[in-house]
Amino acid sequence: MSYATLRQELQSSTTSVAEDGERLPPEMELQSLWFGGAFGREFITSSNQELRIIQFGEWNHAAGPDFLHAAVELNGEKLIGPLELDPHRGDWELHGHAQNPNFRDVILHVVFDPGHRTHYTRSCDGREIPCLVIPPDRLDDALDHPLYARADSKLGRCCDPLSKLPAPRVHDLLAEAAKFRLSCKARHLQLLEESHGFEEALWQSLARALGYGPNKLAMTLLTQRIPRRMLRDLRTNAQREALLFGTAGFLAPELHEKALPDSKRYLTALWRDWWKLRATREPHESRQLPWKLSGVRPPNHPHRRLGALAAMSAQWTRLANPAQRPSAAFMERLRTRLIELDHSFWSQRYTLRSKPTAHPIALCGKARVDEFLANYYIPSFWRTAPDRAWAAYCKLPAGPANDAVKRATTRLFGTRPDRRQFLKKLWQHQALLQVYHDFCLEDSTECSACPFPEQLLKW
Repeated sequence: MSYATLRQELQSSTTSVAEDGERLPPEMELQSLWFGGAFGREFITSSNQELRIIQFGEWNHAAGPDFLHAAVELNGEKLIGPLELDPHRGDWELHGHAQNPNFRDVILHVVFDPGHRTHYTRSCDGREIPCLVIPPDRLDDALDHPLYARADSKLGRCCDPLSKLPAPRVHDLLAEAAKFRLSCKARHLQLLEESHGFEEALWQSLARALGYGPNKLAMTLLTQRIPRRMLRDLRTNAQREALLFGTAGFLAPELHEKALPDSKRYLTALWRDWWKLRATREPHESRQLPWKLSGVRPPNHPHRRLGALAAMSAQWTRLANPAQRPSAAFMERLRTRLIELDHSFWSQRYTLRSKPTAHPIALCGKARVDEFLANYYIPSFWRTAPDRAWAAYCKLPAGPANDAVKRATTRLFGTRPDRRQFLKKLWQHQALLQVYHDFCLEDSTECSACPFPEQLLKW
C-alpha cells in the first residue's frame, strides 16, 4: 500500500476547493501561483477553445491589468497583451473592468470560481475577451490550503494503532509520506522551471525559504516582480539591493535622514539608487506586498530576510553553479556557501532602523538552509535520480521542531516511549507534516470519522 492510497479515502469525501469559493486563498496568492506556472500551460477556455500560455508576462506595478506583455496561443492564433486574473468570474463586472479603458486590450481573463450565474467578459468597446476557468483538479493540486489551519494538540484515534506498530513499520510509513511529499514538491518545481527556467526557479525558491511562514508569499511575489534577469541589467550590487528594498516598500526619504550615524551611509546609498528607479518600479497602493511585521521574531524580520536575499544576489554565480548539479558533494558545497553568507550591514542588523548587534549573526542559519535543500535542491533531482535524492535527503539533520510537528507528534504518537527516534532527521519532520496536513487538517469530525486509524491496521 502506498501513502497516496491512504490519502484517497479522506480526500474523496472532502469539499473541492474549486466548489467552495470560501476556500480560495487571497487573490495575490492566486496570482503568484498562476505566474509560477502552478496550474500548467495548456487549457481549454470556457468557450471550448484550445489555449496555450507562451509567456506569463510581467507583473504590472501600476493600476490596470495584473500582468503586461503576456503571450498566448488561442486556437492556433498568437495574442500578445495584458492579462487579468480574478478569483470569481463575476469580478470583471463587479470591479468595473468592462467600462475601464485600461482593460481594453486584455487578451485573457483567468478565474477560479465560475459562479452560478452566466457572466460575459467584454472590453469597454464591446469586444469579447476569452475567459479561462482553472479546472478544479489543477486548482486542488496547486493549492496548499487544507480545510483547517491547525488541529488541537491532543491524542488522535490513530495513536492506538500506531502504538502497536513496530518501529521499523512506523519508519516505513514515514518514509512513504516523506517520498510522497518529495514527489509533490518535485512536480511543482518542474512546472516552475518549465515556466521560467532554472535561474528564476532557484531565485524564487530561495526567497520562499527565507520568507519562513508568514512572509513566504511576500518574498515569492517580490522575486516574481524583480526577476534575476532584471537584476542582471543593473550595473552594481548596490543598485540591485536598492531595487529589492524599494520594490518591497521598505524605503522612504525620512529613513536615511533620521538614521543612526553608523547606518546613515548605507541607507543614504539605498535611497539614492532607489530614487532613480522608483518612477517605474514603485508598486501602486493596490499592489503593496503583504508583509507581516508584527509578531515576528527579530531574526525572521522581513528587513533582515531581504538583506539575506541581497547577499545571495551578490554571490549568485557561486550559489547557482552547485545548485544545478545533483550530487551529495555539490549539495554540501551549496549548503556551506549559504551558511557562510555575510553582508557588511545585515550581518549585524535585524531591521533598517535597528542598532548594530554586539556580534555578527548568521544571515542563513543551518536549519533554514537545510529546509531550503529539502524543499528545493533535493526535489530538483528527485525526478531523474530518486535514489540519490533520497540518500541525500536522509543525511539532513532535523532542526528544532515547529508547532505543527509538535502537534502531529502528539496526535500520532502520544506518549509512545520511543517516539524520539521518529524525530531525528529532517525527512521525518517533513513526513509528519504531510500526515498532519493530509489527515488532521482535512478532517472535520474531530478524529471520529477520519479513515487514517483504520487504514493503519492494513499497513
